Amino acid sequence: MSMSGAEAILGQMMANGVDTIFGLPGGQLDHFFDAMYNAGDKLRLFSTRHEQGAAYMAFGYARSTGKPGVYTVVPGPGVLNTTAALCSAYATNAPVFCLTGQIPSEGIGKGIGYLHELPDQLATMRTLTKWADRAMTPESAPGLVNQGFTQMLSGRPRPVSLEMPMDVMGAKGAVELLPAAARDQAPSLDEDAIAAAVALLKNARNPLIIAGGGAIAAGEALEQLAAMLQAPVVAFRSGRGVVSDRSHLSQMFPAGYDLWKHADVVIGIGSRMEQQYLYWKVPAHMKVIRIDIDAEELDRIAVPAVAIHADAADAVPALVEKLGRVIDLRASREDELTELAARVRGDVAARVQPQASYLAAIRAALPDDGYFVDEITQVGYTSWYSFPVYEPRHIVTCGYQGTLGYGYATALGVKAAHPDKAVVNVVGDGGFLFTANEMATAAQHGIALVTVLFNNNKFQNVQRQQKEWFGGRLIASDLKNPDFVKFAESFGIRAERVTSPDALQAAIVAALDRNEPALIEVPCGDMASPWPFIIRPPVFDVA
Repeated sequence: MSMSGAEAILGQMMANGVDTIFGLPGGQLDHFFDAMYNAGDKLRLFSTRHEQGAAYMAFGYARSTGKPGVYTVVPGPGVLNTTAALCSAYATNAPVFCLTGQIPSEGIGKGIGYLHELPDQLATMRTLTKWADRAMTPESAPGLVNQGFTQMLSGRPRPVSLEMPMDVMGAKGAVELLPAAARDQAPSLDEDAIAAAVALLKNARNPLIIAGGGAIAAGEALEQLAAMLQAPVVAFRSGRGVVSDRSHLSQMFPAGYDLWKHADVVIGIGSRMEQQYLYWKVPAHMKVIRIDIDAEELDRIAVPAVAIHADAADAVPALVEKLGRVIDLRASREDELTELAARVRGDVAARVQPQASYLAAIRAALPDDGYFVDEITQVGYTSWYSFPVYEPRHIVTCGYQGTLGYGYATALGVKAAHPDKAVVNVVGDGGFLFTANEMATAAQHGIALVTVLFNNNKFQNVQRQQKEWFGGRLIASDLKNPDFVKFAESFGIRAERVTSPDALQAAIVAALDRNEPALIEVPCGDMASPWPFIIRPPVFDVA
């Protein structure tokens, strides 16, 4: 049928199941926003106050659902404003789809100086994404949209980008919409590699499982494998919740450091294992089995004893099935592992305050199926290993990118994805102001996110390092802040100030019951360093 380029892109997006888009309008997107208007109630549009807010919201949507998070912004400075979110999506294997405009097609590559022109926007986007392309006709749009979906969701999920010049968005063409894109077939299981892994695991005395974000796909099978082997499961950020923290088999990251000392066979499932390889160190006697859908990841740092290039959803059930034929019933380690978990949690509670107490209050207020979104702040760092998580994807972080300021806007995207679930976000006073303007978006769209703001009027991590490493020469780490309660109220958001964990717990419960946007400020002084439980000396002396 006859469609504009904008209608063709949107129609094919919707053919792929997209019903939510985050974005900010502008000249090169006028036709696309008109197409979204004409889609009516088939599409939810969350309009934001900054391009980075739109991209972070799409990131939060993708991280908490595993489904594509889509955002649209103008080219040039608009799309460049979103690149921190794209970096975070790339780091955490989040399926984020960036839709951006372009200058008029006749001017591309000529350097004339059109509004929002970049020297080579497509080349720039290709350095930040798994795939990027340009649609130069309405007719080509459906095929390119599907290519983007196939690339984004096949193998290791990662962000993609598609651009279209503004004149092509308005031009009409004879467009045929396509069925939804298909994912590329997962790698075939290497039966010899599975057999080699089974042989190692059969005789393992102290097996250990390291779970990353790629382990989420394995679901129930991973827990079956852990139970069969009585192997504790350790996760740091993205893999948390794959095995509920209520299970004795799920162990905190610091407990993993102790378990590493005695492990003889380690299974890394969908994890980069960079903490273990780079910091804890792998001795010669330890055998490592790695399962990853990304072939390049398997030996990126070191060559494992067994490399299984596969989707964890295929490989882990295969291991369970074949191991079940040959393994003897193992004695439960519940008492031992329960004692270890209690000891480590007690150690954290004694040494990392007030973060541990405030996180306990948040956990008590948040329903089991609620979502927790961190930030690059002292409480956020501590949550990576001490906040109990009961389901996968229910703790959202930015992974190794450490994207300061990402948290508030990302949490809005999480809440937009799960309007019927509780979502609590923690922020620091430094990072919060990166996207605090999106309180306007929360108020406008009624996004009932509860945000807890810890305010000590400084970048504490920076200041701690200035004190410890540079003789106390403080520079640019003290902050002048607004009155955050009045600031939130100016957007029409209910805000309050509390000064204890008990008061925080009560305030969160009340805010969740109101089901409206809320800000809870917690004035605080310097907090204990969370890093001794993350950055540890090598377990083994390996050259």
